Amino acid sequence: MTEKIIFMPHANIQYSQLHPSKRHWVIKNCYEKLFDLIESRSCKMAFECSGKTLDEIAVKAPEVLAKLKRLIAEGLVEPVSSPYIHFMPANIPPEVCLDSLKHALDVWEKYTGVRPVTGWNPECGWASYIPDVYKEAGFESLVMDADSFFLSYDEIRQATGLAYDVEGHSNKNELFRIEEYIKDKPEYLRFLTNPSVAPNGLKMLFRSDCMANILLWYLMGATEGVREKPVEEKEILEMLGRWRDRVAATGSFIMPYAEDAEYIGSSAYFYVKQFNQARFFEEEPGSIERFSKILDMAKESGYELALPREVLRDAKELIPNDRILCIENGVAWHGGTAKAWNNTEYARIMDPACLSILRGIRAVKEEAGEREECPELTDAMRCVTDAWVSDSRWPPQPTSPGRFNVRESLEALYQANESLEKAMKRCGIEEKRAIYSPRLMRTQIQAIDRQLMSMQYFGEE
Repeated sequence: MTEKIIFMPHANIQYSQLHPSKRHWVIKNCYEKLFDLIESRSCKMAFECSGKTLDEIAVKAPEVLAKLKRLIAEGLVEPVSSPYIHFMPANIPPEVCLDSLKHALDVWEKYTGVRPVTGWNPECGWASYIPDVYKEAGFESLVMDADSFFLSYDEIRQATGLAYDVEGHSNKNELFRIEEYIKDKPEYLRFLTNPSVAPNGLKMLFRSDCMANILLWYLMGATEGVREKPVEEKEILEMLGRWRDRVAATGSFIMPYAEDAEYIGSSAYFYVKQFNQARFFEEEPGSIERFSKILDMAKESGYELALPREVLRDAKELIPNDRILCIENGVAWHGGTAKAWNNTEYARIMDPACLSILRGIRAVKEEAGEREECPELTDAMRCVTDAWVSDSRWPPQPTSPGRFNVRESLEALYQANESLEKAMKRCGIEEKRAIYSPRLMRTQIQAIDRQLMSMQYFGEE
């Protein structure tokens, strides 16, 4: 049996520091070139994007959406879905997460005729309810972060010296220590080379920065004082060879690239994340050729490029895995934490307003009962979900989101409050302001608007 390999670039058009005026450029320079590469090579790949990203592609570049739809129809691309808005599910009330997951699936079906069954959890932030909301939304499988899973073992945590911090970015460049520790331990390796099954029946495929990080540095062709010279093909071949032997011995597949699609064609967020440099989404044409070479090297190493559904279908073993309940609440991928997104000053200012509006939606819905359909309540929920987008809250100092990222969340809060006010009028309860007061809420949004817009943002003169 040939060892399978999954590549899953994932797209987020609401990326921190990606100005709305440059979204069309990213769609054309990154997503479209990825689709062209898949078509020219006739290779199989998973592609994830949020519902919002899909909407933006449809509006700004319908010809790119047509290419994606064709690749899905031809069986070359498996669509992978996530919440409609790129937020951190571990930081969001489960009901909002569930609503957003279903909304995104509706959008995928609208544009491609396909309702994805494989899910992606943005930033792999973790809480115990994550498998349940994905299962309830209709997903059959979920891409998981192996590094968070492995660090749930005290043995591995102590051996690697890795620790979590709600104020830090990540331990991304240190996660090779996990591979060093588990390389001769099949009892751990098997979780990376076999699908798992959660207690609720949701199937899981694990990805790891042990593989993804070296591929990212190779794509960027970067040194920046961290390395003497860029990652070379030899290092990639060695990495793929090591893991091929491990797959053959312990399972059936690996997923070495579940990383940002924006790194294929641009520098995306690399220089901000790695070096605190105000360099965002610069053109990186060499990364497209290098990504193509990665695919060549995977085949040269003896792998078969496969889709998630094929890996699940052909797996030698599905590991019952209740150990996911030991993954620490509030962690995320890259050895970082979802709680880091909760603990920036932007989140601490905006999140209480989001929660106040959500409580208002609940209260108005309860008071209105089943009298009539209320599209304004649906709109209020969608808008407050928009306001929770993770990229208006990240990253922490000394860097920051873009002013425009925060502005989008503020505008969503204004719209959510306005829609809730209209919902109260439709339901004939506009005078029952003890339930919810749109007038007072508006002043709260205005107050945080002034506070947030008075701040200095990273990259501004």
